Amino acid sequence: MTAGRSRAWSTTSPSPPTRTASSADATPCVNHPVATVRILAVEAVIDGPTSSSANIPSRTSKGWVMARMWMVRGEGGSLYEDFRERGVVAVGWGELAAKARLGMSRQQMIDLHRAAYPNANPRSTISGASQVWRFMNEMGEGDWVVTYSPANRTYMVGKVTGSAQYRPEWMDHGMALARSVEWQPQEVVRDLLSATTKNSLGSTLTVFLVPVAAMQDVLAQAGGESSPLAAESEMDDEEVADSLADVELQARERIKDLVNALDWEEMQELVAGILRAMGYKTQVSPPGADRGKDIVASPDGFGFEHPRIVVEVKHRHGQMGSQAIRSFLGGRHSEDRGLYVSTGGFSKDAQYEADRASIPLALWTLDHVVRALIEHYDATDAETKRIVPLKRVYWPA
Repeated sequence: MTAGRSRAWSTTSPSPPTRTASSADATPCVNHPVATVRILAVEAVIDGPTSSSANIPSRTSKGWVMARMWMVRGEGGSLYEDFRERGVVAVGWGELAAKARLGMSRQQMIDLHRAAYPNANPRSTISGASQVWRFMNEMGEGDWVVTYSPANRTYMVGKVTGSAQYRPEWMDHGMALARSVEWQPQEVVRDLLSATTKNSLGSTLTVFLVPVAAMQDVLAQAGGESSPLAAESEMDDEEVADSLADVELQARERIKDLVNALDWEEMQELVAGILRAMGYKTQVSPPGADRGKDIVASPDGFGFEHPRIVVEVKHRHGQMGSQAIRSFLGGRHSEDRGLYVSTGGFSKDAQYEADRASIPLALWTLDHVVRALIEHYDATDAETKRIVPLKRVYWPA
């Protein structure tokens, strides 16, 4: 959905997302072709020495200890694997990054942004310039950084090990400014975090300040430990958000939480219900060995008419690998179409295997399932609505 629309979807249980201090007005930089990175910052001041088992980094100044964490992510988690493979965290805004210099004032950065993107609205100009300025000047070596993959519903945590560097060769990937990062091998599963931490890290704000409890939650889960509930977050007055975009993202993430909590049989019925809403008739296999055919969808309901779509549904935390894709493809006919659903996501090898498959094959993650559900919800039948009850929320256009 775009800001021009007047509706969003939310779950009926829990109640629709409400605005808190973490969703005050701030505008995400989505008006520029390369400004696809959102940054959230976690910053707190603690009185006295830190003894948390989360091993929080510290900066000492007159007896105070400051701990910081930054969320940096590409649009839709698109840079998650790039960050991991290259050992970096990066932001876009290539035209601005080429002229930005360490030590520039925020106002100087805003002026550069205005010259680089003259068609951007004033709020986006302030927000975009502020993110580049903070990435270059406020983020420091030794700070924690976290990035999110909506497809896998996992967070990757690391420590910043270098200063911001202009990387023109990565500009087309939305990574014009990069900092080296030492990523930890243990990812954090979103479902293990507190509801408040999820909401804080799920904001559409480009730069966002949240309390130290959210950082402790993430770090504790990264270390395999429990943590206290995160408190409400605060926001920098200079950061302005697109209120509708914030509500839409929060609603979509809450719907993901609801769908992810379904059992396997409900998930299978949900996928079948979405396909019916898209105009197909479905046959759902009973529990037991199905030889890679959980659902068969076709125009006639028997699989005689084309396209005949064979669907495999895997509802688990772990990613599916290339061997699972090869096994699925091994039982298909040449005129079949394939849909493989994995709520735990897919490895890069699995995606490569799907790209070179001998039949058309689509891979759906939990994110794809929820987006398809929202798009076709009005056309779903009563059984599908019972599995995932949603209600429409209207918003001024």
